Amino acid sequence: MLAVTCGLRRGEICALRWRNVRLTGAAELAIVGSTEQTKAGIREKETKSGRARTVALTTLAIDELRLHKVRQAQELLRLGIRQSDDMYVVAQADGQPLKPNSLTHEFARFIVSTALPRVRFHDLRHSHATHMLASGIHPKIAQERLGHATVAITLDLYSHVLPGMQADAAVRVDEVLRQALDKR
Repeated sequence: MLAVTCGLRRGEICALRWRNVRLTGAAELAIVGSTEQTKAGIREKETKSGRARTVALTTLAIDELRLHKVRQAQELLRLGIRQSDDMYVVAQADGQPLKPNSLTHEFARFIVSTALPRVRFHDLRHSHATHMLASGIHPKIAQERLGHATVAITLDLYSHVLPGMQADAAVRVDEVLRQALDKR
């Protein structure tokens, strides 16, 4: 859900804690770090761009996160653990951090069990970016949501979306110019 609706990377999802989630008012996530899997285990690090960012939540994501928080709290209580704001949003059953590779493997198992097209976990992030740009979202906003260091990176990665947008832009410019000429 977080990859599709917010464009988060798997390491960002695994590092996300409840203290960084606001589900009321201007609901948003604060993406302040990432989790990296190494031979020695997992460790938290800066985001890929080295900068924290906030990502506004969709109503679908808000609803799912609220349900998830309640289910997670219930599961933790069965183990005698009280949920806190310091806990990970996506975690193991005991609240411990989830390995990024585990997220990828679980997603692959899920996809195989459905009639959905076979896609990689990271493709969810690409879909989010593509849909934003194809829907006319300003590239700067897409860059900020995705956490790219510059808007140039966003445009370089997703320029395949722009050809149709170019034709749409030409139609819009034509309409505006024709209206202006008709007024003369």
